Amino acid sequence: MNDRHAELRSIFSAAVAAVEPRAALLRYVRRAGTRLLLDDWQHDLGADGRVVVVGAGKASAAMAQAVEQLVGDRIDHGVVVVKYGHGATLASDATLAHGATLAKVQLMEAGHPVPDAAGEIAARALEKALHGLTANDLVIACWSGGASALLPAPRAGITLADKQETTRLLLASGGDIAALNAVRKHLSRSKGGQLAVRALPAAVWCLAISDVVGDDPATIGSGPFVGDPTTFAEVDVHIQRLGLRGQLPPSVTHLIADGVAGKIAETPKPGDERLAHVRYRVIANNVEAVAAAATAAQSIGYTPIIWRGPVTGEARAAGATFACAALHEQSSGQRVCLIAGGETTVTLGKNHGIGGRNQEFALAAAGVLGASPWRGGPAPVAILSGGTDGNDGPTDAAGAIADGTTMNRAHAAGLDLEHHLSHHNAYPFFARLGDLVYSGPTGTNVMDIQVALVG
Repeated sequence: MNDRHAELRSIFSAAVAAVEPRAALLRYVRRAGTRLLLDDWQHDLGADGRVVVVGAGKASAAMAQAVEQLVGDRIDHGVVVVKYGHGATLASDATLAHGATLAKVQLMEAGHPVPDAAGEIAARALEKALHGLTANDLVIACWSGGASALLPAPRAGITLADKQETTRLLLASGGDIAALNAVRKHLSRSKGGQLAVRALPAAVWCLAISDVVGDDPATIGSGPFVGDPTTFAEVDVHIQRLGLRGQLPPSVTHLIADGVAGKIAETPKPGDERLAHVRYRVIANNVEAVAAAATAAQSIGYTPIIWRGPVTGEARAAGATFACAALHEQSSGQRVCLIAGGETTVTLGKNHGIGGRNQEFALAAAGVLGASPWRGGPAPVAILSGGTDGNDGPTDAAGAIADGTTMNRAHAAGLDLEHHLSHHNAYPFFARLGDLVYSGPTGTNVMDIQVALVG
């Protein structure tokens, strides 16, 4: 590993560490004797009533562990569900260790990004945990990215298989997370404010780690504890725009049509009085991770420059644009670190390979960097794109690194960059070059981080 690549990896690691779920939750929630405090809200732990913990998403287990640290003596029961393998990120004595467990909260694992039967079982267990609550009870909901897939609770009339096929079609369509979640909320009996209704009349504190641009509570994990501003009519428009008309399972098509016609109930909307018992707080997001990356870059001698806004759109286009911007910074003659965050998309064809949006971002950047002339010495620009959850697409890598040598090294190895890019097959390309970024499941999830070192 060259020094530039090592620096990129250290900056990325600092960004991920800054949004560690346990520390993030403990920054916002504190205990003072028998009082539990969140901002200007408080709950009397000494009074009659139960504390119930529920959660879903890649960071939910670590968040629940922090809740146990605060009020483990008062927790009655609970359940959280994470992606397979992400339960291993639980800490023991503040040190990451495999095998650590939750004492009061049941930990379950399920499939992501395509839901599976284990997720359906977990959804029922979570619903059961919210049954029979009273006005004296407190629900602490630990929510983060990945929850949408991990808690499949199909509405009456559709099956898990129907939801699985719909999810596969949505993921391949190139639609953004807002469009995907609008559809998923209307196919579910729990998403889009519906768990909040189920928890009545208990108070609910929903603590969220954001994996969406703008930190919209209605989009994070499909917003089961907040009002859903989307409608069946909008879902119908998304289906048309994404080219999925006629491809969805018949039961899903019929359900959406019935919803548009007003034959079945909408999800609870913002302002619904049934949601007044919920207090919501985002405790970590991509902005914090980007800021931590900037601090880490500055500590090793780079001048940090934060990208003008979130990185979105097709990964291929975004990677090329980011690389061009990094090359432009060469003119300053300074050691510069360009940092961005966000979440791109990849629109897959029928015969696609293996990779993820971060690997595709890096592959597109490699093409731009390889076309830029430079004379001797280390490559003047190196770029890392990585997912803060540690899993990029359906792979075991978090992302990849590209620099001005990538294209030549690929040619020497018999790899055709454009062929791999056009077939969305970045994983074997970077695996062959040794430039994949591996972190394993991180226990958090605040979208992606892109870092370019210049000079």
